[in-house]
Amino acid sequence: MPDWNLLIINILTRTSLAEVSLIIIVLYLINWLNSKLLKQMGKISQLNLGNNAKSLHGKIKKTSILIGLVLCVLVVGANGWLIYQGENIQEYTIALMGRLPASFWVNLGTRVAKSIITVTLAAVSIRPLYSLLDYGKVRAQQLNDITANDLPIEIWFYLLKKHLTNCIWLLAVLGCSQFLGLPAIVVQYLSIFLKSYAIIAAGLLAVKAQDPIIDSLDALSNKYASSDSLLRFYSDLRHLVPLLKQCLKYAIYASMATLAIEQVEPIAFLAAYGQIAVKIIGIIFLSRVFIQVNNLAVSELLLHNQVLTERQRQKSRTIIPLIQSALKYLIYFGASIGMLKTINIDPTPILAGAGIIGLAVGFGAQNLVNDLVSGFFILFDNYYLVGDEVEIDDIEGEVEAIDLRTTRIRHGDGQLCILRNGEINNVINYSKEYVYAVVEVGVAYDSNLDRVYQVIQAIGKQLKEKYSEVLEPTHVDGLESFREYDLLIRTITKVKPGTHEEIQRILRKMIKETFDQEGIEIPFARTSYFFMIM
Repeated sequence: MPDWNLLIINILTRTSLAEVSLIIIVLYLINWLNSKLLKQMGKISQLNLGNNAKSLHGKIKKTSILIGLVLCVLVVGANGWLIYQGENIQEYTIALMGRLPASFWVNLGTRVAKSIITVTLAAVSIRPLYSLLDYGKVRAQQLNDITANDLPIEIWFYLLKKHLTNCIWLLAVLGCSQFLGLPAIVVQYLSIFLKSYAIIAAGLLAVKAQDPIIDSLDALSNKYASSDSLLRFYSDLRHLVPLLKQCLKYAIYASMATLAIEQVEPIAFLAAYGQIAVKIIGIIFLSRVFIQVNNLAVSELLLHNQVLTERQRQKSRTIIPLIQSALKYLIYFGASIGMLKTINIDPTPILAGAGIIGLAVGFGAQNLVNDLVSGFFILFDNYYLVGDEVEIDDIEGEVEAIDLRTTRIRHGDGQLCILRNGEINNVINYSKEYVYAVVEVGVAYDSNLDRVYQVIQAIGKQLKEKYSEVLEPTHVDGLESFREYDLLIRTITKVKPGTHEEIQRILRKMIKETFDQEGIEIPFARTSYFFMIM
């Protein structure tokens, strides 16, 4: 039986301290690299590590220490076994190392040197990169006089610095893993992670960059817009800027997801859906642009002519909404067909089914067809136009809009009356060429009618001189009727369309004031009370 005390002393004294020291050094380097890597990964906001980075680092450190202790115990145990077998540890170790070819040590030293150089270059390149980006930030802020974009530009360059730094360190880790000969699966996943992160970072930077770029272009376009250039239409298109921002943002997100998914082989087939989403977003935005351009073009063509009469302008304002509405639905129809084709759906059967359903609905919806036909004839026969003062079935007011199905009339009290075109029977239009302002006034039975007629005609001449809406002086039609308390005299005044109510009010006021001056009585019913005192 061996002397166990002597054996343990021989193991502890004769075991090579170089082996244990090598394990400790390797573990220390692993912990140092782990600390640096987690520190850089903690700066990547997309990973959302936050405080978890410190906890993860602590767990890895504890695990590595445990593994180191186990390795040290195994080394001591192996050396003890060799001593027990009567081997010389130093000679055995030298012989074991001698079996390894020299090329192994040269290759190992080369790989370690390449890894050290890669990490050094990554650390050294960051400062010049920051200086270059700071210069670019200053130049970008000085590019125009729009100071409102200075803060967004500064934030964008800050994010660019952070993402480029992360990419440099991730690239360094990938290079070291290749140099050190790590398993191919590890290198492959590191490469996928690096490409995905670069794609996501580029997409987020593009999203951040679009706001200052679009706002700068918007401010410059608005600044240099003039009446003699195409930029004069920009104010009418400016409300599309928020939609442009949203569509670009969603398109960037979809493109970013598509490119990232393409890097992962098992789910690469899903990338096709991202391309479809980008096309649909483009179709939606372009359809809105086409609708707005169509509205501008129609208005420009029909109203731009400066020699149009007021009646012609009324006709144009009546027709323009109908043309714009028809073209808008045509654009919507084309956009729908385009989206169906984008998602690989044949629209022909759908259109055929819609035609059959529409025909069936047409037979059942006779009132709708009647409204559409009546609306067409109202426009074709020019019964009334937008802006006309009309009276339709006891509803009087200004025509606000005419559709193929309905007519909207704004009453003088502010109510909006909507009439179905198929139910319109009687139309009185006060806006055709001229209209008469009819005013009836009562005078006492003992009045001198000739004198009254002269006074009213004199008032009519004053009215014609003061108001351009009056086409001819007031004419006295004569004695209209004998009433219980007065004689009713009817007057008519030829005025411009749509101004009869206003002139009637003015004329009544002038008659009242003049009659008071001339001593002409306007009688009214009086009630007399008699009291008998008994």
